[in-house]
Amino acid sequence: LCFSTQEGILFFYHIKGLQYEMKICADILEPIRSLVFSPDYTILLLITDQGTVYSYKPAHSGEAIKLLDACNSCFLAADFLAPENKYCLSVTISGEVQAWLLEDGSCFSKLNLDIEV
Repeated sequence: LCFSTQEGILFFYHIKGLQYEMKICADILEPIRSLVFSPDYTILLLITDQGTVYSYKPAHSGEAIKLLDACNSCFLAADFLAPENKYCLSVTISGEVQAWLLEDGSCFSKLNLDIEV
């Protein structure tokens, strides 16, 4: 079980039978709007209320890495392009759809819908 708090703390609960263990995984200091796992559950995208996108690898127990920073328009949602988990797609409030590389957050394609989302 994975969830976040309004303070931006990411928690994992490992549940086995009637036993559980809680683990604090990351603290990004911003409220988290949504969590999206990759299809193979190796990477978790965190999208904040400010529209910043972070990645977190649960198996590595490291820090959440900022991939995309909200500039003029906040990111509303992001998701993985399967099957390789190398690429993601995001959409901003202003209606810009972006395709980007997960490893470094570089954008390689954009489409403006010319409408607020």
